Amino acid sequence: MFERHIPEWLRHAPAPSMRGFAMLAGAEAVARGMLVSVFPVAMYKALGDAQVVSAIYFLTGFLSLVAGLLVPWLNRFIPRRWLYAGAGTLFLSGALAATTGGSGVIAGLVMITVATVSLFVCFNAYVLDYVERAELGRCETLRMFYSALGWTIGPVAGVTLMQWWGPAPFLVSAAAICGLLTLFFVMRLGNGKLITRARRPAANPLRYLGRFFAQPRLVVGWLFAVFRSCGWWAYVVYLPIYAVDSGLDPQTGGIMMSATNAILFLTPVMLRWMQRHTVRMAVRTGFACAGMLFFTGWMLAPTPAFALVALFCASGFLVLLDICGGLPFLMSVKPSERTEMSAVYSSFRDVSGILTPGAAWLVLLVAPVSGIFAFAGIALAGCWGLAATLHPRLGARRAGPEPVTP
Repeated sequence: MFERHIPEWLRHAPAPSMRGFAMLAGAEAVARGMLVSVFPVAMYKALGDAQVVSAIYFLTGFLSLVAGLLVPWLNRFIPRRWLYAGAGTLFLSGALAATTGGSGVIAGLVMITVATVSLFVCFNAYVLDYVERAELGRCETLRMFYSALGWTIGPVAGVTLMQWWGPAPFLVSAAAICGLLTLFFVMRLGNGKLITRARRPAANPLRYLGRFFAQPRLVVGWLFAVFRSCGWWAYVVYLPIYAVDSGLDPQTGGIMMSATNAILFLTPVMLRWMQRHTVRMAVRTGFACAGMLFFTGWMLAPTPAFALVALFCASGFLVLLDICGGLPFLMSVKPSERTEMSAVYSSFRDVSGILTPGAAWLVLLVAPVSGIFAFAGIALAGCWGLAATLHPRLGARRAGPEPVTP
């Protein structure tokens, strides 16, 4: 009797759309972009020692790696919707803890880092549940387009707000994560689609790592994500150091980062180019051009202005790789292993965060900061060669059965 008065969207949750996922990513971009340039400064002010700050980031990277791999195990006991909501709440708690300053900044960094990787695992699992395989490229492009504003304005706005009032950027980030949680519950994603093949409980981390290494296509796709992220580390962390060492304005790195993030608004154009060609060609083009331009930046290091132009152009191809570089992995995941393999995929961020500083430390023993750009160029070029193993028609929409003629 009363069901006729209940709106249809309350009785039956609408199917999640790619635009909804993009809006979730946009809210997260505001929350994270606001703090990406704030945390290093706040940590240095709290500790007063750059080496201690580096050690905390290094240890936090290991903790984040372990946390991401444990998400599927936790999913055995906690439904996915509560894992996502719990990660958002942990992010909110970390932002509020950081407003207290001092040791609260360290606690906030740890909580937000763990929350970020947990959100990433759940988000990828939802995308694989609700987005068709052939539409993953369009979904990634829409996600990045909606994230562009947060990543473009966030870093500059965060530092500006911190100079005005220390807790301000953390409070803005907390408000953005509240918006993300509200949107998540409005979308009513639930626990994702049920996969009939996955009747057994999720395996422990060591067992699904074994399944991951037994599938070469997944390993190759994960390596693409790791080295793409290493390229971003070299650009975001070591370009500002190179600029300062070269006698340029200390704000040069921040300005270039904002300019690079503005390239995200061009992702629809990049998607149309990729659709006219193939995922394999897009991946090889991105790695080849980014690697060549990083190496060029190293060669032009004695003339900083030209080196910065080369590195900025390289960042444009890293944006292209953000669109297509993850598709070889996502398109190869079995439906019955979505949550587990999403956890493995999310580890690329932490592995690159451990690998890049370690490699940079070795490079700096024998070369100046610009040598890191040469190392990044060689690594990206190696991925160009590895991408030759991809299937030529990867990502193409499969043709349906031909009609039967009488």
